[in-house]
Amino acid sequence: MFHDLFSPSVQHALDLIGIFVFAISGALLAVRKNFDVFGIAVLAEVTALGGGLLRDLIIGAVPPAAFTDLGYFLMPLVATAFVFFLHPEVERTQTAVNIFDAAGLGLFSVTGTIKAYEYGLGLTSSAALGLATAVGGGVLRDVLANEVPSLLRWDRDLYAVPAMVGATTVVVCIRFDVLNAFTSGAAVLLAFALRLLAMRYHWRAPRAWNRRSSAREEPEKATAQ
Repeated sequence: MFHDLFSPSVQHALDLIGIFVFAISGALLAVRKNFDVFGIAVLAEVTALGGGLLRDLIIGAVPPAAFTDLGYFLMPLVATAFVFFLHPEVERTQTAVNIFDAAGLGLFSVTGTIKAYEYGLGLTSSAALGLATAVGGGVLRDVLANEVPSLLRWDRDLYAVPAMVGATTVVVCIRFDVLNAFTSGAAVLLAFALRLLAMRYHWRAPRAWNRRSSAREEPEKATAQ
């Protein structure tokens, strides 16, 4: 199905761009945690490839694409070198990194959903794996860095919700047999735009009704989640 939407070269280029941007966010967190160069590379690889690896293992697409395409493995190492030598400059362009991260979130939520459906999963399961593809690497990154995953924190702007919207849009299009290059691109843009709006206006998911908690909000950090 996905092969009918875009040419293989376009698919590959989009994947590499998304991998690179996600790897940048992982490498930046490693620098903030004072990791050495190996730790930076590990966090970059995990952030960029973790969600896709999880999806491929679940659907039985083995060996995963990350191990059959050298470009997928090397791109996070390029991001590692980039951040290792230029992290002060990268930090100053954090807004741009966040924007590209949002684009990667939208892209992977859509491509992950489509790939899961191609391997025979139902619509709901496909959407769930689309979400996992988009956010799984970030969760693994935060766990390895000994942080509460950004995905679970109430003081972070919406991240999973835009990915869920993108994945849900895809399965609705599949359900009504209208999935094509235009509608899949629209799903990516919808998730991307929702994430940008969440960052701009600090939209956050509600917490428990009438909660009684002494937890206090931590100062915002300019990080790509």
